[in-house]
Amino acid sequence: MLAFNNTFTYWPTFSFIGIPGLETAHTWISVPFFLLYLVAIVGNVLLFILVKTEQNLHEPQFYFLAILALTDLGLSLSTMPSVLAIFWFNIHHIGLDACLTQMFFIHTLSSVESGVLVAMAFDRLVAICAPLNYTRILTHYMVACLSGAAFIRGATLLIPLPFFLRTFPFCGTNVLSHSYCYYPDMLNLACGDVTFSSVYGLVCVLCTFAVDVVFILASYTKILSTIMKLGIRDRNWRSLHTCVCHLCTVLVFYLPLISLAVLHRYTQETSPILYTTMSNAYLLMTPLLNPVVYSLKSRQIQAALRKRLWVQRVVAGE
Repeated sequence: MLAFNNTFTYWPTFSFIGIPGLETAHTWISVPFFLLYLVAIVGNVLLFILVKTEQNLHEPQFYFLAILALTDLGLSLSTMPSVLAIFWFNIHHIGLDACLTQMFFIHTLSSVESGVLVAMAFDRLVAICAPLNYTRILTHYMVACLSGAAFIRGATLLIPLPFFLRTFPFCGTNVLSHSYCYYPDMLNLACGDVTFSSVYGLVCVLCTFAVDVVFILASYTKILSTIMKLGIRDRNWRSLHTCVCHLCTVLVFYLPLISLAVLHRYTQETSPILYTTMSNAYLLMTPLLNPVVYSLKSRQIQAALRKRLWVQRVVAGE
């Protein structure tokens, strides 16, 4: 946003606080952060490659998993530069355009991930409640439509946010509460009447995350109801086991998200270190844990990993 006075125009800059009170230990703190980012990036890339190359994983649920891995990869790459720049180079400042760009990608990719989790819930719903029609309903075209809808919804709803922020002057110290640019955080620094922008941000949350949570809960209510109506011998335990992976992913994504939203909207004078901890958990732990969850819980992913490792050993032996 251009800030004006009688004589000149300037572009505001924003400051990241890093981890308050531990500035002297930033070099040491950077080591686990870098390793976690590296594991998250490698894990999601490996997960995407497995789904792409292994014929046994060419199923709708794993297509959604590959899209989820790409989204998590985007989230990691969106936040990693600013986080590591603080720890490694003591760079705490960012320009308005760069901040708005980072903010847009973070919020859009978060919305897309939420939409993909809904698509995965729908996949499990059809697999358990209508198994005979699974291949007819979950076609490649349907997978593409659901994935495209998640992306279009996120981009369409969230693209106005940077333009809203550009309409406000930033007349304070412009110190952000996180190690990256976050819309509610930036809006708190804006001068002027931010009521409409704040309400629009709340509407975005309700139209994405709130609606998605309701759909996921409704899906699993139907799934559990269907399973309990079946006899023990007729219950599809294999399909139910895949639900565990999805539920773990849902919890990993939504719990930090909800906690961070509550901190921003309903708490006052919260410790800065608490903000930093929750924000890093929100955007770092989700890309990190999703590949781990599916590697530990999904038998098909485990089999693909074993096959890939066996092939590599054979090639190395030759």
